[in-house]
Amino acid sequence: MSAATVRLDIDGVAVEVPAGASVAAAVALAAPHFRRSRLGQPRAPLCGMGVCFECRVRIDGVAHQRSCLVPAREGMQVACDD
Repeated sequence: MSAATVRLDIDGVAVEVPAGASVAAAVALAAPHFRRSRLGQPRAPLCGMGVCFECRVRIDGVAHQRSCLVPAREGMQVACDD
């Protein structure tokens, strides 16, 4: 028996993660970075608890969502680098 998974879309790439995983965990599997700074430097989560805001992504059209705080859901659309 396999564990339950959810499938979501990250920048056009279908990603399957265990149910209960955060969007940040899913992005870490699919993308080389979450976003870029104003200077073009790649950024990624630092704290994993929503304090640093380095994990911001667009989820289902809503910008600046802290992906480490959001559980991945089936069919979710995630865009990095906003």
